[in-house]
Amino acid sequence: MRRKVVSILLIFACFLVQSALWNLFTFTTVRPNLMLVLIVSFGLMHGSRSGMLIGFISGILVDLLYGSFFGINALLYMYIGYFIGKAYQVFFDEDIRVAIGAVAVCDVIYNMIFYVIKFIFGARYSLGAFLIRIMIPEIIITLIFTVILYRLFFIINKKLLETEQEDQESSWLLR
Repeated sequence: MRRKVVSILLIFACFLVQSALWNLFTFTTVRPNLMLVLIVSFGLMHGSRSGMLIGFISGILVDLLYGSFFGINALLYMYIGYFIGKAYQVFFDEDIRVAIGAVAVCDVIYNMIFYVIKFIFGARYSLGAFLIRIMIPEIIITLIFTVILYRLFFIINKKLLETEQEDQESSWLLR
């Protein structure tokens, strides 16, 4: 139960920082994709099911408030969480390089899919302008936040695991 509450709070905290608080910074129009950092973190630390669930909930939240095409963020984030979660058994979650690489790859895929969708529906951006003005700055700033947030999420996860283990041991002793 504690893990579910913390997960929901993390989703809302990342969403709040990504949307509302980031507007206070006027030096850039590009926002870090903190929801993507959260989804990749959960996928790497908990597996496909958790990554997919966090991705879907995060995507629905983004779609409800910002989505120009409802459901696209939920679908993309859900798939990202699922596929990144497949690396759960392969990589150690302590290794931040894996998280940084995964976030970079996922951010490129996410942005390119959105570019194609917007192109199909009539938005005519030059690919070069999109890469230089939107995608590359977003990836850089997202990776900077990945270094900070992944460590925070890892510490939170570690504390939750320790608490869950203590609860299991104490309940076993009471039987």
